[in-house]
Amino acid sequence: MTVGIKRLSIAIAATLALAIAGLMLTSWLVDRTALRASIEQQIRAVTGLDLMVNGDVDVSLFPTSHVTLRNVGLRGGAANDPALLVEELVANLQLLPLLAQRFEIADITLVKPRVIVTPATDGRTNWGPIAETLARTMKPGAASPLQFSEIRITDGVLDYRNSARQTAEIIEDIDLSLAWPSISRSFAATGQFTWRGERVDGSLSVADLGAALAGERSGIKTRLASAVLKLGFDGALTSKTGTTEGTLTADSPSLRNLLRLVGQVPPGNSGFGRFALKARASMIGPNVALGNVNIELDGNAGEGVMSFGFGERQVLHMTLATENLDLTPYASTMRLLAGTRDWNRQLFDLDTLIARDIDMRLSAAKVSVGGSKFGRTALGANLKNGRLALSLGEAQAFGGVVRGSLGVAKSDAVADVKAEFQFIDIDLESSGSELFGTRRLSGRGNVNVSLEASGSSPFGLAQTLDGNVALTAKNGALQGFNVEQLLRRLERRPLSGAGDLRTGRTPFTDLTATLRINDGVATADNIRLDGPTTRLALTGTSSLPAREYDLKGMASLVTAANAPPGFELPFVIQGPWDDPLIFPDTESLLRRSPATAPLLDSRKARDAVRSAIDRLTGGQKAPAAPAAGEPPAGQN
Repeated sequence: MTVGIKRLSIAIAATLALAIAGLMLTSWLVDRTALRASIEQQIRAVTGLDLMVNGDVDVSLFPTSHVTLRNVGLRGGAANDPALLVEELVANLQLLPLLAQRFEIADITLVKPRVIVTPATDGRTNWGPIAETLARTMKPGAASPLQFSEIRITDGVLDYRNSARQTAEIIEDIDLSLAWPSISRSFAATGQFTWRGERVDGSLSVADLGAALAGERSGIKTRLASAVLKLGFDGALTSKTGTTEGTLTADSPSLRNLLRLVGQVPPGNSGFGRFALKARASMIGPNVALGNVNIELDGNAGEGVMSFGFGERQVLHMTLATENLDLTPYASTMRLLAGTRDWNRQLFDLDTLIARDIDMRLSAAKVSVGGSKFGRTALGANLKNGRLALSLGEAQAFGGVVRGSLGVAKSDAVADVKAEFQFIDIDLESSGSELFGTRRLSGRGNVNVSLEASGSSPFGLAQTLDGNVALTAKNGALQGFNVEQLLRRLERRPLSGAGDLRTGRTPFTDLTATLRINDGVATADNIRLDGPTTRLALTGTSSLPAREYDLKGMASLVTAANAPPGFELPFVIQGPWDDPLIFPDTESLLRRSPATAPLLDSRKARDAVRSAIDRLTGGQKAPAAPAAGEPPAGQN
């Protein structure tokens, strides 16, 4: 037994020695020209494609069997421009045929290949003729008996050049393994590549590559995964019509980072975080239609339809419905105020108006913006050629209904804004607090707004604001000013001192106000407040940039319905919106006092008494309100 094993071992060793010797001898005696021709012929037989070998050829049969062709090109396009350039094409040879002096390829490795894709005006690319050649070669009955099962790509580059649109895209560090359909009809590719500095793992499988290349319908699956995006598609491709249909899924931990990766600039510096999408997709050429859309962004979930156009200008159409919509993450982008006493001076981000066109319809049962809550809301947004048009079909806001439109157009670094809104039966206190940071009015009312402005920030818009505002309100109150209490005290004792007039409230049954705005200055021609016991009439101006009042008015006690007013007192309102100074006219109080009225005929006595009144009112010096029949100061 031992002797038999020894003899068998010697026989095997001798056989291997002869095989190795044969390989070594073959490597010395091989006809490199014939070997190169055989390799080229096999690749042509399997793919139908012609190679251009411009470099030298290396042959190694021991210890490994492979042929290296350097500086290889693949012809494609009408002008025979190279569609593929390869620094080295390494063809690994099958061992057993090699012992019989036959050169058969086992697999191929492309080292540092450069794939060049150039689209024509008709949408076809220079790879169109190559795909047609592959389709003819791989038709049933046309397949060559020579086959190899795998093509590996190492350190490759995909170079996309669109001269018509003056765009270019580079995908680098491509490492792929292509399972060539030598036995089955399927094709698969797995590997990695780098796009815009982001490393991406990818896979692609085609159920019938020959059918796909011939323009027939074939199943297709693809997966992409990186730090910013996971993308999947499972469906079917018909290359003859350029149609792809199937289920699309996408998931990103940060939509903001994803948009930046693809060259888009999202507005503001908050929001656009967690993003997920699942839809039934239909792609025809550069257009993508999504049905049965389920989308999530920053915790908001919606359903509807979407479509994308990737032509000369990117176009997005969207119709979505959601139960709860939280706009808080995006509030800083459209914040009007900085703090409580000043307009926001942060410059608008207008670059987002340029890059794309958007047509969006959105409906929500509930909307939240910070602490503000809104009911059912229908919103439309259209962005085209740098012009944004927002239409608010109806929103249940501030306890009432809001309708209107807002237009924004970019002019250099300035935003041209036009707004028209109707606030119907709204709560005045909550709307004033949330929109302008002031709580001076309570009650319910209607507000009609028509405004235009140009500026690079909310403060800039306030400086150039023009337009009109009309207000009608019922059954509310003027906060911070108790007119009745003041008038009754001064009616009894005109020189008793006004004290702090910025306390209490003045109820009203009706309030009307009309404002004309020019270059940020609002002029009140007639503001009238009618209450159960008091009546107020105001005129004057208010500076929107400074957020200050400069108003004069007349307050009077109401003795009976439709009766002439009783005690009347001119007064002045000056200072900031949230904390104005309110004081009565001192000369009017002097005239009502029996002790001081005769003294007003003497200038010196009038000045002395006025000084005393000023001390009683806390040292505040108010400009005198015009006496009855006298024109306002500065008018003749």
